[in-house]
Amino acid sequence: METSGQPTLRTPIVLLALLNLAMLGARLWPWQNVMNLPGNGTTGFDPAVTLVAYAGLGFWIGSVRTAVSKKSLFSAGMMGVLAGAFLVGLVLMASRQSAEETSAPDKVQIGLAVCATLILGAVGWRTARAGNTKGFSVVCTIWATMVSCLMAVTVILGQVYFRSSPAESPDPWKQYQGLAIGTPAMQDLVHSLDAVTGILLLGPIVGCIAGTIFASFGNPRKA
Repeated sequence: METSGQPTLRTPIVLLALLNLAMLGARLWPWQNVMNLPGNGTTGFDPAVTLVAYAGLGFWIGSVRTAVSKKSLFSAGMMGVLAGAFLVGLVLMASRQSAEETSAPDKVQIGLAVCATLILGAVGWRTARAGNTKGFSVVCTIWATMVSCLMAVTVILGQVYFRSSPAESPDPWKQYQGLAIGTPAMQDLVHSLDAVTGILLLGPIVGCIAGTIFASFGNPRKA
């Protein structure tokens, strides 16, 4: 539990990562069949390992001691919620596009991604502007990125979890083996898992770059 005083959103972030991990584990049950997924099971293992890392990173970053640092992390987390709203919109539009069997992202999707990136960059700028070091400004940007990515991943895994389970097959390898011969339901699962891994891994990289660039322009306010 968080200590008294200024919150950092540590507990919600850790719980959200664990919730996603639980949904992923429930959807991949029975777990012995995960090895039959593409890449000798890495399609299923990668998002699980990354979510565990998010939970650990959330617990570690959120354990800052000073009130000033906690305030910066809380502000970054709230801006991450705003960026996450744009990413959720992006995910929902991509899902609709997939149902319509179109592949090229439209201008609205690109705009949503750009808006989310700009908000994450603004976290770095605001944190540096408040007098924090550039390094901590990037940490706050990563914190906000974690919030936004977990929100988007929750939508993806929620969609996967509540969809009907694929039909049983006497040949698990044929059921899971890849996009060429797998069932449509398993193709959808593989695409969803790849999307989850991509968001969880690429999101912090994009956030870190945006935060670094924006933080370089965030000179502290003069007293």
